[in-house]
This record gives sequence, structure tokens and C-alpha cells, in this order.
Amino acid sequence: MSPSSNGRLAGRRIIVTGAASGIGRETAELFAREGAALALFDVGEGARELAGRIGAHAFSVDVSDEQAVESAVSQAAERMGGLDGLVNAAGIFPVRKLEETSLELWRKTLDVNLTGPFLVSRAAARHLRAAGAATIVNVGSGSALLPYPELSAYGASKGGLAMLSKVLAAELAPQVRVNVVCPGMTRTGMVTSWFPDPEALAERAKSVYALGRIGEPIEVAQAILFLTSAESSFVTGVTLAVDGGRTYH
Repeated sequence: MSPSSNGRLAGRRIIVTGAASGIGRETAELFAREGAALALFDVGEGARELAGRIGAHAFSVDVSDEQAVESAVSQAAERMGGLDGLVNAAGIFPVRKLEETSLELWRKTLDVNLTGPFLVSRAAARHLRAAGAATIVNVGSGSALLPYPELSAYGASKGGLAMLSKVLAAELAPQVRVNVVCPGMTRTGMVTSWFPDPEALAERAKSVYALGRIGEPIEVAQAILFLTSAESSFVTGVTLAVDGGRTYH
């Protein structure tokens, strides 16, 4: 489904968080094909295999840990000679009824999904400003645009991320463009763990998605590529739904 690469990110130096799996991994692989130099962030050692395969730098970092983020961003900028872009794709996806959502789970969800992008963006800001024509793309969710039951913590974190993205777009302009992509259900481990039965997942998609199916990670990665590349040079502060027509936002 991915078109041939044509060097759309040649010379760009980009951090991708959550790069070991799902949308983050697909984005990292696509960006590498498009010529970007990459620093891959993920908790644990999950990104190292991918980094070795695509010639990227790997960092074991919890994006909710302020000191770890500051150190990793500084090292990434040093190794790559600066930063031109950031993709905040790290996230967790707890599915709980309101009464079953503990304060600990609520805080952890916001720490990873909202505070994480804030910390990484803050640490990267001076490098991105120095580069000029830089980009931040935050991976939100269709749950930020249209509520879904049992996703109170997740929806709140992604709704906050959508507004954070707009604030950063206003604050960091004109040197840095900031946009957010809001995927619908996408064929990643997060979604398939929620709907482990493929037939049930397909039926669910038919009932709520205009296109009658869930998305593929490459389809979201292509939207992130557009917002990172020079092709979107006059686009900032946008919330782009990549959701097969679930929200018509």
C-alpha cells in the first residue's frame, strides 16, 4: 500500500517516540525509506532491533520521565547534528468503565499520552527552532473528536493532546509547524487486544466507519509523513482525522 520512496525527508533529522510497535514503528520504517535520519524512542529495548535494521539511533526512554527525556533528546540531537522533526507516537490504551478506572491508571494514562508529548516537545523545542522549517506531529485519536464508552482516561488524554498541539502551533510558529493526527481504529496490537476476534472487529468497523473497515498503520503513517514533509509547508495547528469517516470532523 506504500508508494515508492522518493526522498521526501532527505536530510531531515527526526525523533519518533513509541517506535517499537504499531503506528510509531510503521512511521519510523516509512521515514527511513524516505531518507530521514532517525532517533527511535521506546520504553525498554524494543526499538533497538528496528534501529539496527534501518540504520537509526535507539534510545530506551520512558516518555513520562522528565530527566530521561531531557537526556535522550539531548543525545539524539548531538548524534544527528540537530533536530528537524518530532513524531510523538508513544501511548497506552486502557479500556475501563468509569467505576473501574483507578486513580493510578488515570494518572499513568495522562502521564504517557499527554505529559509525555509535552516533555519531549519541550526538550526538543530549542533544537527545532534552531533548525527552522521544523515539524512536530502528535498522534492523537478519534476518541479526541468523538467520545467512546469505557475510554475516559484515554479520551481525556488524547483530547488534551489535541489542544496542546494547537497551543504549540501558535507558540512555536513560524520556525516549527505543529499538527495532530487522529486515527480511528487501526490494525495495531492495541486495537486487536481490544477486539481479538477478527470477525467481530470487522463487523464493528462496518457499523461505525463510512469506509466499512479499520485502518492500516501505513495509512496513518502516510498522513504523518505529509505533515512532516515540505508538502504541508503551509499547514499548522491542524487536527487531521484519519479515521475512515467515523467522525467527519
